[in-house]
Amino acid sequence: MTRRSRSAGLPAPSPSPTNPHRPEAGRTRLSVVVPAFGEERRIGATVAALRAALSDQLSGSLELVVVDDGSDDATTERAREAGADQVIRLPSNRGKGAAVRAGILASSGSAVVFTDADLSYPPGQVMRLVEQIEAGWDVVVGSRAHADTRTTGASSPLRAISGRLFNLVTGAVLDRRFGDTQCGLKGFHRDAAERVFSLARVDGFAFDVEVLWLAGHLGLAVEEVPVELASAEGSTVRLNVDPVRMLRDLWRIRRRAATGSYGPPAGAE
Repeated sequence: MTRRSRSAGLPAPSPSPTNPHRPEAGRTRLSVVVPAFGEERRIGATVAALRAALSDQLSGSLELVVVDDGSDDATTERAREAGADQVIRLPSNRGKGAAVRAGILASSGSAVVFTDADLSYPPGQVMRLVEQIEAGWDVVVGSRAHADTRTTGASSPLRAISGRLFNLVTGAVLDRRFGDTQCGLKGFHRDAAERVFSLARVDGFAFDVEVLWLAGHLGLAVEEVPVELASAEGSTVRLNVDPVRMLRDLWRIRRRAATGSYGPPAGAE
């Protein structure tokens, strides 16, 4: 059985959920992973905002994990002072993919969501992903292309064009078309998170594409949901450099897939 995506007319050959994912007894209900690089000025406020928005809804069953991706400032110290439950510091700047992977594999929640340190996706909407995960979806991805997505504030036209072009070229890697592969708000059921991120290898911004490819490879049920997007300053994406690195990583993902480096697909003998 397949289900159509709620993104504007895009096909979605993904399994539908069959059973709810109930939070495991004795396990934290939700872990939120925040990758951070050079975020000493706002990481404390980010941790506080996430806890204020989510703790009551989760009856305190919340874990906040900050991963400092080799910052040369006081990001780690500010995150600890703000009360993050785990603060992981990578010894050098490896990329968002490496930071997200480290945080997710170290987290303990029945559901795990990653979001950006600038809170361009306001924290209250994390619960939308949790509800879909607990309804039975293995992977829930935010989509800025969804018909119901709302954007406040102005965004960079160059960034928008770059994002659309990148989404187009992901067709060389992904069998399923996604409205938005690069949205910085994605959630996973615990088992799905461990299966996907134990195989993932891309350290840079193209890690999202690898994650989505692996979800399909493993036969996981993937849902796209709308997001609320607020403009934010201080992005670490360098539009003159990162698209080249992204294309290189897309080629590596395709090569690994072709050579079987990710292991057999779901259902293989």
